[in-house]
Amino acid sequence: MAQQACPFLSIDPSGQDLYGEISRIRAQGPAVEVELPGGVRAWWITGLELNKRLLAGPETSKDAFQHWPAWINGDISRTWPLAIWVSVRNMVTAYGSDHTRLRKPMAAAFTKRRVDALLPRVQEIVDRALDALERIPEGEVVDLRAAFAAPIPHEVVCELFGVPAGEDGPRAALYRIISRFFDTAISLEDAQANAVDLYGTLTAFLQHKREHPADDLTTALIAARDEGGLSEQELMDNLILLLTAGFETTVNLIDNTVHSLLAHPGQLDLVRTGQVSWEDALEESLRFEAPGAMSGLRYAVEDIEIEPGLTIPKGDPLVVSFAGAGRDPERHGPDAERFDVTRTTSRDHVSFGHGVHHCLGRPLAMAEATVALTSLFTRFPRLALADPAHPPKRLRSIISTGHEELPVLLHGRGPAGPRPEEAEMPAQA
Repeated sequence: MAQQACPFLSIDPSGQDLYGEISRIRAQGPAVEVELPGGVRAWWITGLELNKRLLAGPETSKDAFQHWPAWINGDISRTWPLAIWVSVRNMVTAYGSDHTRLRKPMAAAFTKRRVDALLPRVQEIVDRALDALERIPEGEVVDLRAAFAAPIPHEVVCELFGVPAGEDGPRAALYRIISRFFDTAISLEDAQANAVDLYGTLTAFLQHKREHPADDLTTALIAARDEGGLSEQELMDNLILLLTAGFETTVNLIDNTVHSLLAHPGQLDLVRTGQVSWEDALEESLRFEAPGAMSGLRYAVEDIEIEPGLTIPKGDPLVVSFAGAGRDPERHGPDAERFDVTRTTSRDHVSFGHGVHHCLGRPLAMAEATVALTSLFTRFPRLALADPAHPPKRLRSIISTGHEELPVLLHGRGPAGPRPEEAEMPAQA
């Protein structure tokens, strides 16, 4: 095995220089050992084609209980701040026949028929959010992530799974918990407290749904559990997966696409004038800013030869970097760091996974984002970044790719300020 130079590149848990770190890793080779938050070492993969190979093939697994010796032997503490990403037993962390078994009842939840049936309700939720924005006084800076990008997916996913509303209900609790779930700079104590809060909230929610079944996905999953298709732990952990991923990735997709279009008004004009479609803009956004920067840990089921002289040993953890794959210059050219809605390779990304682990919720996420974006820019045609010269701060995460806030002016700038088309920003590194 080729040895990596020491010291290992230590990944910043706050994620504030994510793409800078990816560039430095890429410069060292196709697979580079890094140190993750909490001192855990893993191989980081940045290239698109290698990402696809490792996502699709049987040579890697996401089941730490079968294929990560350091986890099985207790060398990695169960108090590791990122332990919940390893310990959950759901379709994403399952391997082989277990993955097939767990994925089957979920697949029925995201059929085209069900997504199409949801679209009128999605439009109602979007319109209500836009109505609230219209009541904000002109000239007031608005955090569009909090006021628009986040509430829409949260409400959609909660309705899909039958999560009751109300200030003291599980819907409000889950919003708070999920907001912290992806924080990889969180303290050990806060991470453990959040996990306890999450499982406690879902336990009470499942009890409520058993007592009040309805035509929703949680009731369907409970039925699958009762029929022997899932264990209670798998039921709980698949709910965690679907509620968190169904919320966070769509929030980031809306947030990132709005930011990229406003930061590059020439690109926005191409969409507005119909030279490219909203789907083109979303696909380029997915490539340029993968809503989930990485897939969670995978483990080498066998020795994996990356290239002559470079082998990942059996049992070693590795990170498939969706963010790295999206900006791979070998696939997307020397300007891969540039946002370009006309790019011919935009659709060649792995932001929704690849192979057997491709995301079931992609059709719903794309439908939500399309309705949200077209409605937003129709209602507020002069929408502009509040401070074009300073990119908003990133989320504290190496997993979730978005912004802590997205400050905008709904009606553009007054006569004294620059118009959006005069303040195009460079690509965010």
